[in-house]
Amino acid sequence: MDAIILQILNGLDKGSAYALIALGLTLIFGTLGVVNFAHGALFMLGSFCAVTLQRLLSLSFTVVDPTKKDFLGNPLKVDTPYVVDWFGDAAGNAIINWSVPLAILFAIPVMLFIGYAMERGLIKHFYKRPHADQILVTFGLAIVIQEIVKYFYGANPIPTPAPAAFKGSLDFGVMIGFAENTIIYPYWRLIYFVFSAVIVSAVFAFLRFTTFGMVVRAGMADRETVGLLGINIDKRFTIMFGMAAAVAGLAGVMYAPINSPNYHMGMDFLVLSFVVVVVGGMGSLPGAVLAGFLLGILESFASMNEVKSLIPGIDQIIIYLVAIIILLTRPRGLMGRKGVMEE
Repeated sequence: MDAIILQILNGLDKGSAYALIALGLTLIFGTLGVVNFAHGALFMLGSFCAVTLQRLLSLSFTVVDPTKKDFLGNPLKVDTPYVVDWFGDAAGNAIINWSVPLAILFAIPVMLFIGYAMERGLIKHFYKRPHADQILVTFGLAIVIQEIVKYFYGANPIPTPAPAAFKGSLDFGVMIGFAENTIIYPYWRLIYFVFSAVIVSAVFAFLRFTTFGMVVRAGMADRETVGLLGINIDKRFTIMFGMAAAVAGLAGVMYAPINSPNYHMGMDFLVLSFVVVVVGGMGSLPGAVLAGFLLGILESFASMNEVKSLIPGIDQIIIYLVAIIILLTRPRGLMGRKGVMEE
């Protein structure tokens, strides 16, 4: 029983990433009708926002420290981060230590701008083009972004540590009556799950309870009718593209301590996230979230050594197998609407 609970918990972090990426993909497809293969690159850019801020906060200058001497008695030169010099040792080191959470504030305007620039500069020209054209151009854009990141940051993963306060693990087993050290769950993964739940709830609340969100939902259902009412739906859809980019970016920021950022991580998540969207139902936001967590947990179970010894390679194909089964029994996905792909 403890192994089952542990695998469910292990599946939550990847399921959270799938859910957030699929949520953004569904927002873009539902509002603009665009199949965006560059969305995984936005997730990757979010992770590199965390890397960038960490490096900026770690910028330092060299000073002579008379209190430290080498073996000859000469004062040593030490590197002092600028933030430590500006704010003092305690505050400066705290800012550096909390660079990943602070990267949320850094990533929001950056990702909103990138999303806006992508939509206005490229995506808008392909609204009425076939989905195959959209896939080709957005996939090409993803490759360009990936190579730019590789050029500036290198090909190797870049460790991006979580704040020291969240580097430990929670003994979840003791909390629910099991023996010590049977169900150990890292604090940061729990933080990531809670963060994802907050973001998903915020997006749903925004679409459900604000006038802007109601107009967007109406536009998703019938864009032409909303336009006939004199509402500038295009402007709102541009903002939604920026929001979808920001959601993907925030997912990437908080995922950085879990999996060291690398230039191809967006592509790794992209294909599986599209499977999540299709399984959940094209255009269905609740379906995307549900399928994201479901498939993340299933992938976790498939990665167990006991399962892999029985069915070698099952962890690599489990999501696709489940997708095939669901689509054979429910062609529109778990919560898909009739006629979405035909519109």
